[in-house]
Amino acid sequence: MRSFVILTVGMLTVSGVAHAQSAAGKGYVEGVAQSAFGNATSQSYGAEGGFALTPGGLWIFVEGGLTRNVATAAMGTAAQQIAAFLAEAQPAAVAFQVKEPVTFAVAGLKYEMNVNGKAQPYLMVGGGMARVKQDATFSVGGTDVTGNLQQYFVVLGTDLSGTSTKPMLTLGAGVAWPAWKRLVLDLQYRYGRIFADDQGINVNRAGLGVGVRF
Repeated sequence: MRSFVILTVGMLTVSGVAHAQSAAGKGYVEGVAQSAFGNATSQSYGAEGGFALTPGGLWIFVEGGLTRNVATAAMGTAAQQIAAFLAEAQPAAVAFQVKEPVTFAVAGLKYEMNVNGKAQPYLMVGGGMARVKQDATFSVGGTDVTGNLQQYFVVLGTDLSGTSTKPMLTLGAGVAWPAWKRLVLDLQYRYGRIFADDQGINVNRAGLGVGVRF
């Protein structure tokens, strides 16, 4: 990841020095659907937009979205310990589920490489904020008891409940393909790092953006 950051920043710096002239009026907006993987496998949806800073391929971008689940192994382990206690405290079957949805907004720089042909490969780097929700649920005998765990002398900690807002780094790469007139298809990969207090959260997303340029 460190090599990727150095390469991206270097390319953006060179591009910014070489192309100082503004390219006003060039922008894009797209909707995005992605598969999220790493800690957990889920889906991610969002939108991205930006405008050109130079005619040489340097853009400012803004992205926002929702990733349905990024739950770490540590969250699953903590929930398993609670479930084991509940199983010892009473005779009914105990089940649990953990989810960690994330909503995020980031902004940064995007560099499109000039190559022969219609396809436009790019690299991007940005930062922003992510709102992380810890969502653990427990059932006893098929009945959800998450909201009434006090009867079993259990209180969930912040590792299994609540929300927090943390800084987020994002790195990306992809290929933009002008499909028809102003319509663009964006084959993309994004890596995100959420700087949570106890444990950093990695979020990998790969998918397709569909948008227009204007």
